[in-house]
Amino acid sequence: MNFNEVSFEFAAGNAGQLPPSDLPEIVFSGHSNVGKSSLINKLVQRKALARVSAQPGKTVTINFYRLKEFRLVDLPGYGYAKVSKAEKERWARLVEGYLSAERNIRLIVQIIDIRHKPTKDDYDMLSFLYNSNAPFVIALTKKDKLKKSAYEKRIDEVIDELQDYEGVQLIPFSAVDGTGVDEMKEVIEEYITEEE
Repeated sequence: MNFNEVSFEFAAGNAGQLPPSDLPEIVFSGHSNVGKSSLINKLVQRKALARVSAQPGKTVTINFYRLKEFRLVDLPGYGYAKVSKAEKERWARLVEGYLSAERNIRLIVQIIDIRHKPTKDDYDMLSFLYNSNAPFVIALTKKDKLKKSAYEKRIDEVIDELQDYEGVQLIPFSAVDGTGVDEMKEVIEEYITEEE
């Protein structure tokens, strides 16, 4: 499966703008500034396919990237404090509209910064995915920012923090040194091909 043949396809600012769901979709979800765009760019070996913003909360659309066999879907980051109440409500309507639209979603990659304890918003999203039996894995980004001993300590803590989501696969990931890229690609391929 070729991850390098990819192009930006569409940005939807409201649920009415969603393109037809005619390909399997791999969805990326996470808090603002968690490294979502960097993860997507690393997977497809592009520096700036998904725009990496210095300003958290900047992605306010659902962005679709087309590959030959499937799409990557980048949900706008949640939980950024400086966003207005109206903007948070628009985000909720947009994401809920997407997730409830009976699309061909094969896998959701829920992204958490390994350096920090999951936020309330992270737990809300994880509980939603878990309780709705959505297929998802958890990518633990920014692994390269921790020294080996701190990383090992955080992994133990993360396992404890996420104990309510039994059986969910954790994938440590670094967009800097490439940790987790191959594992993430294998998981995506597995979910894309399993129903064919």
